[in-house]
Amino acid sequence: MENNENLKALLSKDYMPIIYKNIKKYRKEIWAKFVKAVKDYKLINENDRVMVCISGGKDSFLLAKCVQELQKHGGIPFEACYVCMNPGYNEANKIKIFENAKILNINLKMFDSDIFEVANSLNEKSPCYMCARMRRGHLYNKAKELGCNKIALGHHFDDVIETTLLSMFYGSEVKTMLPKLHSENFENIELIRPLYLVKENSILAWAKYNNLEFINCACKFTERVSLSDEPVSKRKEMKELIKYLRELNPDIDYNIFKSLDNINLNCVLGIKKNGIYKSFMDEYDK
Repeated sequence: MENNENLKALLSKDYMPIIYKNIKKYRKEIWAKFVKAVKDYKLINENDRVMVCISGGKDSFLLAKCVQELQKHGGIPFEACYVCMNPGYNEANKIKIFENAKILNINLKMFDSDIFEVANSLNEKSPCYMCARMRRGHLYNKAKELGCNKIALGHHFDDVIETTLLSMFYGSEVKTMLPKLHSENFENIELIRPLYLVKENSILAWAKYNNLEFINCACKFTERVSLSDEPVSKRKEMKELIKYLRELNPDIDYNIFKSLDNINLNCVLGIKKNGIYKSFMDEYDK
């Protein structure tokens, strides 16, 4: 109860976090939504030890600053460490990551891996899925090594919507990216997404306002696609689709999000839980 009261205080107009610069106009778009996600989904609790994962991009660096502010002013006693896994970045990208960490006053620790090289060798045409799986495994192992029970990632609101549409259009199922989930292979470790309610445009505006430049994916596959005529990724397709739909209805992404929290099980053909499928026909005549 006390933790909830502390979080409510952070949503008041009297409290303004210093997210690099004192940006009053981003209190509503970023800070309030960050705190709301932490509160509503119970993402960070008393005595947690959170490993904040920094990829070098805008999302993870903003996440790190928000967690710093929460630790200082949230009234919730928890520990946080800031970790960057180097999957095979070139020297320029590594320098850029540490430069941004210094600007943003983040005590960043980097550890090395050979993920880019291995992912490209195993699945050269589409290494992104393999790369994501391998990254996740390395991060869980690092969290266990550091004694952390939470792994914080920088996925935002737009990622949630894009993942939902990808599942429908290319996976033939309705599912989404959840704000938190338990690890299947590492006991007592949860993955959390505190920027779950923050829109990407707000993050882009924050970075631009502060004149910050961040690296993108930086893998060889991404570089090759950007310099060639190869088809864009499926996620990029979803970004473009949502952009177009927003022109027709500015609330389209919010409506998609809300629909995932308002599923009418009386009006679906079938559902699947824990691998077991159930058709509406199973109880239709009962």
